[in-house]
Amino acid sequence: MRLVIIGAGMASGRMLEQLFEAGFQGKVTLFNGEPRGNYNRLMLSPVLSGEKTYAEIVTHDDAWYAAHGVDCRFGEHVTKIDRERKVVVSKGGETPYDALVIATGSAPFIIPVVGKELPGVCTYRDLEDTNAMIAVSKPGAKAVVVGGGLLGLEAAAGMAARGAEVTVIHLMGHLMERQLDPSAGYLLQKDLERRGIRIHCKGATKAILGTDRVEAVLLEDGTVYEADLVCMAVGIRPEVRVATDAHLEIGRGVVVNDQMQTSDPAIYALGECVEHAGQLFGLVAPLYDQAKVLAATLMGVEAAFKPVQTATKLKVTGVDLFSAGDFADAPGREDIVFRDPGRGVYKRLVLEGERLIGAVMYGDTADGAWFFDKIKSGEDVSALRETLIFGPAFQGGAQADPLAAVAALPPEAEICGCNGVCKSKITAAVAGGAVTLDAVRVLTKASASCGTCTGLVEKVMALTLGDSFTANANPPMCKCTDHTHEDVRRLIKAQGLKSIPAVMQELGWKTVGGCASCRPALNYYLISDWPLDYVDDRQSRFVNERNHANIQKDGTYSVVPRMWGGVTTSAELRAIADAADRYAVPMIKVTGGQRIDLLGVKKEDLPAIWADFNQAGMVSGHAYAKGLRTVKTCVGSEFCRFGTQDSTGLGIKLEKLLWGSWTPAKVKLGVSGCPRNCAEATCKDIGVVCVDSGYQISVAGAAGMDVKETELLVTVPTEEEAMEVIAAFVQLYRENARYLHRIYKWVAKVGLDWCKDQIADPENRRALHDRFMQSQSVYQTDPWAELAERPADWAPVADLTLRAAE
Repeated sequence: MRLVIIGAGMASGRMLEQLFEAGFQGKVTLFNGEPRGNYNRLMLSPVLSGEKTYAEIVTHDDAWYAAHGVDCRFGEHVTKIDRERKVVVSKGGETPYDALVIATGSAPFIIPVVGKELPGVCTYRDLEDTNAMIAVSKPGAKAVVVGGGLLGLEAAAGMAARGAEVTVIHLMGHLMERQLDPSAGYLLQKDLERRGIRIHCKGATKAILGTDRVEAVLLEDGTVYEADLVCMAVGIRPEVRVATDAHLEIGRGVVVNDQMQTSDPAIYALGECVEHAGQLFGLVAPLYDQAKVLAATLMGVEAAFKPVQTATKLKVTGVDLFSAGDFADAPGREDIVFRDPGRGVYKRLVLEGERLIGAVMYGDTADGAWFFDKIKSGEDVSALRETLIFGPAFQGGAQADPLAAVAALPPEAEICGCNGVCKSKITAAVAGGAVTLDAVRVLTKASASCGTCTGLVEKVMALTLGDSFTANANPPMCKCTDHTHEDVRRLIKAQGLKSIPAVMQELGWKTVGGCASCRPALNYYLISDWPLDYVDDRQSRFVNERNHANIQKDGTYSVVPRMWGGVTTSAELRAIADAADRYAVPMIKVTGGQRIDLLGVKKEDLPAIWADFNQAGMVSGHAYAKGLRTVKTCVGSEFCRFGTQDSTGLGIKLEKLLWGSWTPAKVKLGVSGCPRNCAEATCKDIGVVCVDSGYQISVAGAAGMDVKETELLVTVPTEEEAMEVIAAFVQLYRENARYLHRIYKWVAKVGLDWCKDQIADPENRRALHDRFMQSQSVYQTDPWAELAERPADWAPVADLTLRAAE
């Protein structure tokens, strides 16, 4: 038999080993585009990092090929397959075959952006790519890797190990999203950042900048990263060009049957270029199985390829990561989660019925093989259900320690922000005999001011006193955690946690991704604490905030454009009327907050009606938001004979100052021009009553299920001071209140006197005001303007009224 093989990679190399071991006696001709034979591509990462040399990863050297009589045609591309004459054409002429094996592997995908052809842009597939990265990876050099999958991270770690300053740009929300869930992705990012690698998730590459050579990478959000080298590691595609030209059956890859045979009985294919039963293959285990089957087929032995489960490990020294099976969320599946924040360990098992179907492990992967075996076998694991997460060596279990996150805090970690009390001061007080919360408050002042750190102080005490301490803290946030809202807020700041996966891992969440109760709260706390670092997670919001409109009982939505201070114009009213006609709005309602509500808008019409309002100069009224709703005003001194100040003008300024801000719960303001209080300011979250001497600012009113009059916070003489005080108070509320607590509930908890003290200090008030304005620099944007450009997001998934074609 004359056997011709196109491609000298790992799959064809393993096939040759199997053939020669089985006693194959035919003539073998081996073509390869690279000027070398088979080497272990899996080990390119250690070569890049300097842990191995190329010579150490060669699997078949010249002597091996010579010993088996292989005619090596390395560096010679096959340009054509003549199926009728059974020859392949290359620059060396024609080579006849009786059986032909296509093993052309895959080609890297290059993002079609400006600058992709510049020198200094490479991929990561072969030794040439590796050497190009080695040549640039000197101390002080800047490298950018586009793609945070397996290959991209291995490339990044390798270049960083040689001293380069590496940035990884990844389109998705967490690294290796195909192999890892967000919690494991967070731990991986944390490990890589500890190695000096910068990670930029949710980053879309817009262009590669440079004149004669690559100089930088520009992202869609305007971020620019300097670069001496750019490595594209965003995916691969089966290399099928020669097979396509030969008119073989092609799907996403070269289509083969169970014997690895193509649509031509004399031509076979294996490796990353093939498609079998609609599936592509990128990991080495199934490729080796294909090689075994094809070798048997060529020897006339019956064999069939059946894909099996595969496991993933990252080849970065010091990173312990394991992923296998299916861990996507789906109905009927159950998660078992183990977290050890102190050791950086995360384990997640996914069960479907009585079977283990997926596993993700980080930090401790010693039991990976055991779990992988359970996944592959599909055995009933119900008898092991209670102890399964602890692996095969389990000798007895214990509940996760709810104090682990507090125990991990260093002695200098701040526990009480109001009074600057660190962990060591509290433990010293307890060791000195302060065994009650009141005693600790007296000695240290911890928890003696706003009270939001009470639960955290009690945990420090419990850690020190052990079983002798009886806590009286707030209940936990939800069933996912033992921490209270106050604990979580304090620990987010103390530990510098800047993502939901980070919070869940470091604070020992009991579930994989939280629940509908804790995720919106965590999303808000991160927005509030890290406005410049955290990116709002739309999926962690309630449905109205996700859709930027209030859903009604019939599935339609209400749309409320903002009217600054309750003031509108004839042009805005025309725009509202036109929109109501254009979109057949069934009801137009004047609200109690001095706005106009359009009720009954179809979801698919939302982007269009938003665009119409934007064109008329109107923005979202945030009538759905945990944020500023309205600033109700009376006409004030401009028209009213009793008005003492320009309440309408102040109301407009306040609304333009505060709109767009996210708060723990909705916020409503009222500004009345005189004590007659026509704007009902004394039952709002924040109310301003204008008097001859200035502005009386009161807070913590309510006029819903609870009815409560506001309490006086401060009186100021000028409009500018009133605006500063209100912005500072809103920020105080944003930074300290529990999610979903209105201002009146929060003030009742922390005390009005504490709020007054915070606002009375000019330096502290200015700092609160400045932090509020910093947050507004990020979040004071109109969501309608952005989302109106994506109408497909609001379109129906399908029109079920249409009849299928026969």
